[in-house]
Amino acid sequence: MQLMINGKRESLDVRTVEDIVSYYELLDKPIVVEADGHVLTKEQWSSVNVNENSKIELVHFVGGG
Repeated sequence: MQLMINGKRESLDVRTVEDIVSYYELLDKPIVVEADGHVLTKEQWSSVNVNENSKIELVHFVGGG
């Protein structure tokens, strides 16, 4: 399936937002996920299906100073 992930076209074999987060190995990281313009809670990830050309933004936080 063709998706836009953080502005870049990606071809992934996924069904849900949780599948995408898992693919990028971010399940245990503090992240914010936006799917097609909607910010999702972590509890929603497994129930939100993605479609061809869905736009997903994954924002993770890094520390530093």
